[in-house]
Amino acid sequence: MTRTDLSRPSPGIDSSYSWMRLAISMLLATIGGVGMWAVVVVLPAVQAEFGVDRAAASMPYTATMVGFAAGNVLVGRAIDRMGYWIPALLSSIALAAGLLLAALSTSILQFTLAQGLLIGVGTSVIFGPLIADISHWFNRRRGVAVTAAAAGNYLAGAIWPTIMPTLMKAEGWRFTYAAIGVFCLVTMVPLVLMLRRGAPETAAAGSPGSRPVQPIPLSPATLQVLLVIAGLGCCVAMSMPQVHIVAYCMDLGYGMAHGADMLSIMMAAGVASRLASGFLADRIGGVKTLLIGSVLQCLSLLFYIPFDGLASLYVVSLVFGLSQGGIVPCYAIIVREYMPAREAGQRIGIVMMATIFGMAIGGWMSGWIYDLTGSYAAAFLNGIAWNLLNVLAIGLLFWKARQRAVAMA
Repeated sequence: MTRTDLSRPSPGIDSSYSWMRLAISMLLATIGGVGMWAVVVVLPAVQAEFGVDRAAASMPYTATMVGFAAGNVLVGRAIDRMGYWIPALLSSIALAAGLLLAALSTSILQFTLAQGLLIGVGTSVIFGPLIADISHWFNRRRGVAVTAAAAGNYLAGAIWPTIMPTLMKAEGWRFTYAAIGVFCLVTMVPLVLMLRRGAPETAAAGSPGSRPVQPIPLSPATLQVLLVIAGLGCCVAMSMPQVHIVAYCMDLGYGMAHGADMLSIMMAAGVASRLASGFLADRIGGVKTLLIGSVLQCLSLLFYIPFDGLASLYVVSLVFGLSQGGIVPCYAIIVREYMPAREAGQRIGIVMMATIFGMAIGGWMSGWIYDLTGSYAAAFLNGIAWNLLNVLAIGLLFWKARQRAVAMA
């Protein structure tokens, strides 16, 4: 595998450098992850300033997720060919530029374009591509490493929605966006430059340090399709609370601050869930771990419908975060378990693209259902239906994997 970042010999898999690289990756993801969550926090302010309905105000989030999805595939393919740091450097600059341009927007269309073309694509480098990159550096604790890298995105969701309301109250959402853009530029570029080493040679398929690809009675294309369907279904469901919890709280009369706090609690619980899922996946495998998380997420969505008191919403948001946090990283773990390492960036990117499209579609769809019905009850039911599709796809994958295991026993 030819890479442009092999400027010096790379340390081996599971080395001390691997853990240091994981720590840097988590910090990078925590900072860059603001690109996903900032638009959720400013949604009510943007809607009020531009005078649009809830569905139109949800479009910038949808555009962000579309750009994020495309970036996961494009950047994922790039890191398979040239390593991580060059695509990451370009993406970090794009993210910072997008935040600055969004702060200067004069219409909802300009704001949406900045979110999708620059912020969404720029943010993608801290998710699927980062997960694929870190998966090459670990063998024994790959599940933990993958979920820890993915947890950076949720750490961003826990930290940024807590910081932003205070700054927005003092200076407005435009100043907040511009300040975040400058901060991303001056912090992410140095962090990316610390990740210039190429993947260890032992990550290559068939080498002594690599894990063998597990057999399964499904073609790679069929397995990919099942993961795409599952990823789409789980994230349409997941997007309902994550995208609309702030607006939901404002509609109930609880205010933006309580909604932002619930989002932070949700994301903080998701971090714990992701790390726990990594340990669990290293013991029982990615498929079983994913199935458990999917079922729990579906159950937790049900709780939002009858419990809409302030204290109840805090509790339900905590339960939801603990239920769904480990779901998305499990797709990357499954790809590494059943598909060749040399295809990791592209394969993981495709599945991540499906999950992100699910978030994009779900975020818009929930706003559209709200505009039709005047409440979020039907939107929660819509999320539950998509979650059942996810459980069905993963259940089929689990059955096929178990079928193979029984045959080999």
